[in-house]
Amino acid sequence: MNEITKELLSVVSDWDGEFKGAYNIREDGGCAGRSSSEHILIESKEGQPGLVIHISSEAQQEIVYIPACVTRGGVDDLVYNDFYVEAGADVKIVAGCGVHNDSDESARHNGIHRFFLAEHAHVLYQEKHIGTGTGNGTKNIDPVTEAVLEEGAVLEMNTIQIGGVDNTNRKTVATLKARAQLIIHESLLTDHNEKAVTDFEVTMEGEDSSVNLISRSVAKGNSSQNYHSRIVGNCRCTGHSECDAILVDQGTVNAAPELFAGDIDASLIHEAAIGKIAGEQIIKLRTLGLTEEQAEEKIIDGFLRG
Repeated sequence: MNEITKELLSVVSDWDGEFKGAYNIREDGGCAGRSSSEHILIESKEGQPGLVIHISSEAQQEIVYIPACVTRGGVDDLVYNDFYVEAGADVKIVAGCGVHNDSDESARHNGIHRFFLAEHAHVLYQEKHIGTGTGNGTKNIDPVTEAVLEEGAVLEMNTIQIGGVDNTNRKTVATLKARAQLIIHESLLTDHNEKAVTDFEVTMEGEDSSVNLISRSVAKGNSSQNYHSRIVGNCRCTGHSECDAILVDQGTVNAAPELFAGDIDASLIHEAAIGKIAGEQIIKLRTLGLTEEQAEEKIIDGFLRG
């Protein structure tokens, strides 16, 4: 691994010099390190760039790391990762991504992750993105997540974009069977002329399935964000979508939550709010000795953390 990769890993996946458990480190489109564990098997995908990860039902509160780093311009990295999680497994998957660019060429990572959760499996999926570097070339991250949750399965997704990503197109598609649960917390920060598109589509096909989707975003500078969520309830189920955004400077946000009830017992709710930082919040923090800029940063950090 080069030094830039190590720096990115420390930010997006809490790297402290080593990973404890199963891991695969991707650097500029290649493998920079891999290790399976007793209950988690990581193999290269045949016919496509990417991985096949098999998680045994005996995996209980174990962790698998699959960070990806692009460290220079001119790299357009595309990877397909498939996760097969056996019945009753309980795991955390850490899948951070960092793109560094000091050149005039663009740099991009596009990670397509597919999750297949068997009955009563539980997965906590953490994904943190960042762009760094001083070049004029763009830094692009386009994650795609597809998930199928069998009966009683639970998928928790915590996705964070810290900043520095010029363009991102984030797409999540999920299908839920009976009593399955999907919980998503998204935090998104854009600045300067950055652009972000978020698209969620969740379909509930099984009785008593549920989804809780919470998105918090801040658009600063001249950045723009487009948010779309669609929750489809085709049975007795519950769905909740909440999109809150703060505008700073000339930032813009377009939020379009959508609900479709295909069953009389589908209970679906959406909430959306866009506004600016309240002046009294700034004043209160400034009385504690903070500058206006520090107060703004404090408010934004607390808002994104939810």
